[in-house]
Amino acid sequence: MSTEPPAGSAPPPGSGPPPGGPPPSGGGPYDGGRGEPPPGGDPHGTGGPYGGGPYGGGGSHGGGGPYGGGPNEPDPLAGMPPLADSARRTLARIVDLVLVGIVVWLITWALNVNEYMMNADQVQVGRSLTQSAVGAVLYLAYDTFLTSWSGQTLGKRLMGMRVANLKDGTTPSVAVSLARAAVLWIPFWFCCACVWLAVCGGWSFFDRPYKQGLHDKAARTVVVSTSR
Repeated sequence: MSTEPPAGSAPPPGSGPPPGGPPPSGGGPYDGGRGEPPPGGDPHGTGGPYGGGPYGGGGSHGGGGPYGGGPNEPDPLAGMPPLADSARRTLARIVDLVLVGIVVWLITWALNVNEYMMNADQVQVGRSLTQSAVGAVLYLAYDTFLTSWSGQTLGKRLMGMRVANLKDGTTPSVAVSLARAAVLWIPFWFCCACVWLAVCGGWSFFDRPYKQGLHDKAARTVVVSTSR
């Protein structure tokens, strides 16, 4: 006589898996069949809401911004040459002023728009404005081209220094170089002349910790030494 239960009948009590027992193989949706959550507390394995992202945050909101926002953030100048001396920067600027100033004078003289060609009865504002425009264009082009090319104007090359991006020490782009030059030269030619040049460039004598002029702050650049 057969002892097997008839087909379709329920199994006897106690013969199946106990209630609450382990699930079948395959586990949860993220555990790969191990029945355990991934390490780090994040079900997707990213190590938390702020870590392991595409920018390598590592759980930190810092990251060493260009101006060093905290004691645990890296110094942006680490590994760069030392900052250039402000007095040498001034000498380099004087060299650039003389070199480009000669070209400005020659061009405006040839065009008969030199601002000193005026009489006591009539100040020829048109001539002065034209010379200022010529001067601004030439100085902007000079500074922008040479700074974006090598980080050095002729004066800076002579004095052994160069302009660098504060963030990583690279040579500034054309856009950054143009912004830096514009802050320096447009007010010089159309507003405050030598007063602005003294304030803008002289700011580096007192600025800490990066010895930046106002034009450096606007462009987020520094001037570093190329001579040891």
